[in-house]
Formats: sequence, structure tokens, C-alpha cells
Amino acid sequence: MSEEELAVATETDIAPQGAAERLRQAREAKGMSIEQVSAKTRITNRHLELMEQGKFGSLPGRTYAIGFAKTYARVVGENEEEIADGVRENMALEVPEGGTLDRSADFEPGDPGKVPGAGLTWLSLFAVIALGVGAYMFYNTYYGTGASPGSLVDDAAAALADATGGEDGTEGGASGAAVAPDGPVVFTAQEDGIWVRFYDGSSNVLLEKLMAKGEAWTVPAQAVEPQIRTGRPDAFAITIGGQSVPVLDPEPRVVSDIVISAEALLARSAEEPAAEESTQPAT
Repeated sequence: MSEEELAVATETDIAPQGAAERLRQAREAKGMSIEQVSAKTRITNRHLELMEQGKFGSLPGRTYAIGFAKTYARVVGENEEEIADGVRENMALEVPEGGTLDRSADFEPGDPGKVPGAGLTWLSLFAVIALGVGAYMFYNTYYGTGASPGSLVDDAAAALADATGGEDGTEGGASGAAVAPDGPVVFTAQEDGIWVRFYDGSSNVLLEKLMAKGEAWTVPAQAVEPQIRTGRPDAFAITIGGQSVPVLDPEPRVVSDIVISAEALLARSAEEPAAEESTQPAT
């Protein structure tokens, strides 16, 4: 063989199709079809065909091309590293430096190498649902302001009842009989779905729930420094020994660590008139 013929033969051995031809011949030697190789490697038929044609530059990218080729070689019994080297040489010739790859064979629908598995999809869905439920519960627990604004008619009736001391016509509050400081303290929800937490000075929870309209709760007499946290201080009617006292706050906002013993509530009630009187001009 002349030197020229030897050079041509050597050049043929390292031609861009070398790796592709080796993969095809190894598959045929094992008597495997493209479909059988696809089933074992989870690489699509189209990508396998592109590799056998030596069109490695048409695969999604250099890393994918080398990885696919090594997986293919492993299944058909070829040397993985030699095939990988052949793919690198192929792509160096197929894609000049500074050039770009042909993206026409990029991710295809149904490609098992790129589509998340069903298990991962369901797990992600459940995670999103759990996050949404958790956020909803957290908001309603700590910052909820009730189900909806109350009826204006109900509010007017409640205001009239406070002014007259109740539906039975007996006077209460500031204009009625003196409130006994040792009477039971009762909180009554004026709207549906009002979240509240009652607890003592040691942070022991006495009651935590969504109270329905008209539902009442009596502060235990033995509770030490009972306190309240709620987003609707305006939605609770408060009585001490059956006598009405002002609400904790007339606005729907989050309040916390307010002491609700009879003495503390009466002290709050006494401070409000004093503040109003101090603003009146002297005569």
C-alpha cells in the first residue's frame, strides 16, 4: 500500500461517521432494532437515528450528544470512551468554532429523557396544594378578619341595644348600674367565623376557634391574667356580671396580649371617658 493510500485509509478511520458507524454495526451485530435500543436506553428513536447518521450536532447539545452516545455504546457492547471521543471529533468537524448547533432536534414531546415522570408530576402538584392550604390556614389563624362585613341593620340594632342596655329595656353600660368587678366576663361573637385565641399569662391556650354569631364564652374565674388575640376586636360584645362594657377596639385590626380580666376591662372603660373629658375646654 502506497503512502497516499495509507493516508486515505487513516483519514477514513477517523472520519466524522466513525462513531456513528460503530454504533450502527454494533447494534446490528447484536440483532437489535432501533426500537429495542430505545426501550433499553430511554432515548427516542429519532435521536438514535440521528446518532447512527452521524448528525450529533442535531442533538439538544454537546453534553446530551456525548451522554446519549455513551449510553447507546453501553447497551450494544461498544467502548464508551472511544465512542465519546469519536463524537467529540465528529462535533468539532460538524460545528466550526464559534458556530451554533442545529436545534431542530431539540426536546420532543414524549421524550422520556426530558419529560418529568408521573410520580414527580403528582408530587409537585400535591406540594403546591399543600402550600396553598397552609398559607390559607395561616392567614385565617393570625390575620383573619372574619367571614365578611356584618349587616348594617344588625350593626345599627346592636348599637341601639348598647345605648339602651339591651332589648329588655334595662339600662346598662356607663348609664346603668355600676358594674361589679368580680362578675363573670363573657365574650359574645356578633358575626360568624370570628377567629379568637384566649390564653393566660403563661401562654396556656384557654380557647382557640372560629366562633359563630351569637356564640358566647366565659373567661374562667381561675384564669391568671387572661388575654386575647384576634383580628376582629370590634366583633365581640363584652359583659361583666351581665353589664355591657365597651369593645376592645372599634376597628377590625389584629390585637394581641390584651388583658381581659374584669379589673383590666373596667380600667380600660374608665380611661376612655377621662380622655374625652380632658379634651373639653374649661368653663
